[in-house]
Parts: sequence; C-alpha cells; structure tokens
Amino acid sequence: MTITNDVVLPEESELTVQEINLSTPTLHAGSFHLGKYCEEVNNEFMLCRFEEKDPRKCINEGKAVTACTLEFFRKVKKTCLAEFNQYAHCIDKSSGDMSLQQCRKTQGVFDQCMLENLNLERPPFGYFTEVRVHATKRPKPSIEGKAVYPDATPALPENAEKKPPRFGSRFYWMTE
Repeated sequence: MTITNDVVLPEESELTVQEINLSTPTLHAGSFHLGKYCEEVNNEFMLCRFEEKDPRKCINEGKAVTACTLEFFRKVKKTCLAEFNQYAHCIDKSSGDMSLQQCRKTQGVFDQCMLENLNLERPPFGYFTEVRVHATKRPKPSIEGKAVYPDATPALPENAEKKPPRFGSRFYWMTE
C-alpha cells in the first residue's frame, strides 16, 4: 500500500495495550462464552470497521474489545478456574485438531460453573450466525460522493452518426 505525507499514523503509545497471552486451546475453550460476554463491544468494533473503512478510526473500539476479553478471562480465573483448565486441557490433549467432540462432559461441568457463578449461559448452536440489529451511539460517517473529474472524456452526442461494425458484430449468435 502506498501512503502519502497526508496520512497520519497513530503513535505507538496509542496502539500499546496489554496483550492476552493465552494458548489456542485456552482461547478455544472460552470462545463461546467470551463471544456472548463481549458481544456488544465486539459488534461496535466490527460496525466501526465496516462503516469507517479505516482501522485507524477504530482504535478505541479495538482497545475496548481487548479490555473486555481481559475482564472475561479474569472473571473465569476467579470463579471457574479448575473447570476451565480441565476443559482446555481436554481440548488440547484429546484430538489433533482440538475437536470438542471428546470433551462434552468437561464442557458440561464448565458450562454449569459459568451459569452458576457468572450467570452466563452457553449460547445455543448457530447463535453467532443469527442476524441482529446493533444500536450504536456513534454518529454515522458521512458518505463521500463519487469523484468528478473535469477533464473526463465527453460522451458522444445523441445525434452522432453510428456506423455498422466493419467486420460484423461479435455477437453473431444474436438475431435482431
């Protein structure tokens, strides 16, 4: 991508946030509850990215998603650590592709703990594919009009002579 001097890049201090240092099986184990817990914040971020079409304008929304994820995993650590670790360990060791199929019993124990302690129910199958309307307080960005170039090639006038093609039409199979 080519950029010009007009493009303002954010400072590194604006981009620096605490990272989520978790393994893939750990993120996989908490993904359903995390998606439900941080749904509003994530939808706001994705709406911003879609509307603005410039990731620099959505830095604060991205920080909010990271903060929500950190908050979620801190709550899980405080309330359901043993059940969560057992479930993540099962996902890691039971299959080569981290399939949930072999871990339904430990998943049930973890889901029950999340429901009792955090009042967070596991979303049903297909929950994240359902269409939802997201209400936002952010103002809608203005729509830029099409660029008009004054030196564009003018169109032919309507009364211009239109000669038939010299070698016939390319659409020889079409009849008039």
